[in-house]
Amino acid sequence: MEDIKLTKLAKCAGCGAKVGAGVLAKLLDGIRVHHDPKLLVGFDKSDDASVYQVTEELALVQTVDFFPPIDDDPYTFGQIAATNALSDVYAMGGEPKLALNIMAVPDSLPKEAVHALLRGGYDKVYEAGAIITGGHSILDDEPKYGLAVTGFVHPKKLLKNCGAEAGDVLFLTKPLGIGILTTAARVDLVSEETKALAKKLMTTLNKGARDAMVHYRVHACTDVTGFALLGHALEMAQGSGMELEIDTAQIDLIEEARGFAEMGILPAGMYRNRAFAEAAVDAGEVPLAVQDMLYDPQTSGGLLIAVHPDDADALYADLKTAVPSAQRIGTVRPYRGGKYIFLR
Repeated sequence: MEDIKLTKLAKCAGCGAKVGAGVLAKLLDGIRVHHDPKLLVGFDKSDDASVYQVTEELALVQTVDFFPPIDDDPYTFGQIAATNALSDVYAMGGEPKLALNIMAVPDSLPKEAVHALLRGGYDKVYEAGAIITGGHSILDDEPKYGLAVTGFVHPKKLLKNCGAEAGDVLFLTKPLGIGILTTAARVDLVSEETKALAKKLMTTLNKGARDAMVHYRVHACTDVTGFALLGHALEMAQGSGMELEIDTAQIDLIEEARGFAEMGILPAGMYRNRAFAEAAVDAGEVPLAVQDMLYDPQTSGGLLIAVHPDDADALYADLKTAVPSAQRIGTVRPYRGGKYIFLR
């Protein structure tokens, strides 16, 4: 087990393997969406999960997420992949209930490693209060693991990434820099202390953030993953018909990752995210390295929350005891044409 280096078996790691938002939009363009009044959120909405109403008090939240190894340890990889997959349900305001394993493994991978990977996923799902009920596996030269997750939400309490209102306050619940650290770790540049921090962040469920925010007037929410803070923020702004002002000084940037960004050690996904979102962003005088971190693809990142201004202080107080890093990062204002996001 100690000789296994899962990340050496993959071309890219975690959510850095995600197809870019711009490319994905082109791939989905022209595919007809069948109308069903009970389908509250479909793939055409660029949201975190699909939502289907079953009764007046129950809707199903469904999502799927998987990726190549982001850690050499199989158990840790399983934990991170499961935490990341569960996040989409939390971002919709839902509670995960059922999950199915999705796994691809090389024939040469020892069964002990496969068992550890699955155990990591099982442990996180059970921590979330959900159950893994089966799954599907195939042989592949590159390992991959993730989950298809079903959760429950009340239809009237459903959160989307497109409901932000003018005056809303923006919160972020985890630090940024995971994609950069993953890239640097592949060539053994990351300190053991920062590696431990990254693993802790990626294996922390967004359950605490979800449980806090559902008590307040949250108008929009999304989790920050492969499209980076600015990619997901742009989807929120455009979907809401609003613009976002983001105070970069209030964003928690992992210090070691910022150092790597200043040296130009950046993941390929950062460039894809910049190509997708940059035209809609007014970067002002924000340093390039900080900009790059805002385009950095996150694996198992935090939630981006837009809440009514009168509830902002109370939510902030609750988030401080519930999430890895409670950050009050900006505000929502009416769209004036042109750029959608303004950095300062």
